[in-house]
Amino acid sequence: MAKNILSNLRPAKGSRKRVKRIGRGQGSGHSGTATRGHKGARSRSGFTFRYGFEGGQMPLIRRVPKHGFKPHARVEFQVVNVNTLEKLAAEKKISGAISPEVLYQAGAISNKREPVKILGEGELKSKLEVSAHAFSKSAVSKIEAAGGKTTVLS
Repeated sequence: MAKNILSNLRPAKGSRKRVKRIGRGQGSGHSGTATRGHKGARSRSGFTFRYGFEGGQMPLIRRVPKHGFKPHARVEFQVVNVNTLEKLAAEKKISGAISPEVLYQAGAISNKREPVKILGEGELKSKLEVSAHAFSKSAVSKIEAAGGKTTVLS
């Protein structure tokens, strides 16, 4: 066997497949209909399938039921209840001025970047200054009843 030098290198046997050369005369074995078969849309030049076409079968997009409406610009809030604020204040994890950053560090929310909404479930005894992106009416009334303040972030 010849030495492996650059001028003698060849691909391994069976690793390279010959290209099917279509429409290059009778001797090629791929002329005449040029592997397109006889008649029908697929045999014509310029034919392309429409997106989602399934050969005349009812396409998946039309078979699947569609219900309701999903707004694309919907804002998903991270929810924190008033009783969670009270529990964190009792455990001395938060005090005084509370912002989304403080809630994140205390473990009340899981993402710094998403907006936070304070809801009014539970009781609040601690005086807290809460800053969040949104508040429910009951949350505002409970925070202010406890002597605290609410600030809406933009």
